[in-house]
Amino acid sequence: MRDAGTPARAPLTAAPAFNTTAKGVPDTPRHAPLNEDEPMFFRNLTIYQLPAGWTREPDAIEATLAEFPLHPCSGQIVKTRGWVPVTDDGRMTFSDPRRVLLSLGTEEKLLPARVVNQATEEKVSALEKEKGFKIGRRHRREIKEQVQIDLLPRAFSQRTATHGWLDFEKGWLVVDTASPNRADEFTQALRDALGELPATPMASNPSMGALMTQWLSAKQAPGAFTLDDHCELTTCDENKSTVRYTRHALDGADINAHLTQGKVTTRLSLAWNDRISFQVNDKLQIRQLKFLDIESIRDKRGELEADEVMAADFALFSGELQALLGDLAVAVGANLVE
Repeated sequence: MRDAGTPARAPLTAAPAFNTTAKGVPDTPRHAPLNEDEPMFFRNLTIYQLPAGWTREPDAIEATLAEFPLHPCSGQIVKTRGWVPVTDDGRMTFSDPRRVLLSLGTEEKLLPARVVNQATEEKVSALEKEKGFKIGRRHRREIKEQVQIDLLPRAFSQRTATHGWLDFEKGWLVVDTASPNRADEFTQALRDALGELPATPMASNPSMGALMTQWLSAKQAPGAFTLDDHCELTTCDENKSTVRYTRHALDGADINAHLTQGKVTTRLSLAWNDRISFQVNDKLQIRQLKFLDIESIRDKRGELEADEVMAADFALFSGELQALLGDLAVAVGANLVE
């Protein structure tokens, strides 16, 4: 069995979903929201910075990604990766002159170990009865490998998508995931497709843990940010004992006591300009991103046609995200692209 990855999450208004046939095999992409609650906005941010001046024309990116589409798993292929459409009309990107939305799809065969083990035991038991002697470990392993080969073409397939946003104006690449592995898969696939991708993870100075601990100790976040109601405090010893506060005021004496004892802040919830809330960890990964004025956004959508909704949401999301990232970079001491 092998993993076939072609250089391979989606629009703010729509993410690729997939029709599933009666046999459980995903069929063609169809238009669907990024999430069930609000179809327009990323929930997680893994943030990379691009060097000043590095850019690609949106139309060129569209043409390049179209050369590396997601293909179904076939035969003994366990996993494939490729780019998937982000619009109803099959475009691989949605863009304005300086910003691009794109989506990496993954298809993976689902073959649970218990299914393989059960089928293996049945074959081993039948063979032992036929031969009249115990099957050895090596022979059993060969039988298991053959069972996997036999079952794989009939296994169900599952498709997922990881969405990304490129901002050539301010030098950002953002991947909608909190998983380092999925972020790495996305950036590597984009690098393979474009030929180069000089993206580096955004880094804080000093460490993010030290910065968040400073903010929590001072009971105040910098600039346009305010402390919210969640934090995670961890000891610096090998035990890594952790205390979590959820829906809790962060200016209490109990939290200050933990900080005085030497615990470091490893996760903190913040609000930005009272418009976006999120949690950030000591690796500068953002989770649970929420747009707080979503009701007014919904109201405005009702006045627009479907294609206008996508363009309006893309402009709104891009503008807010660009401003948020700029303020965040200043707050954490990251270098900004001028």
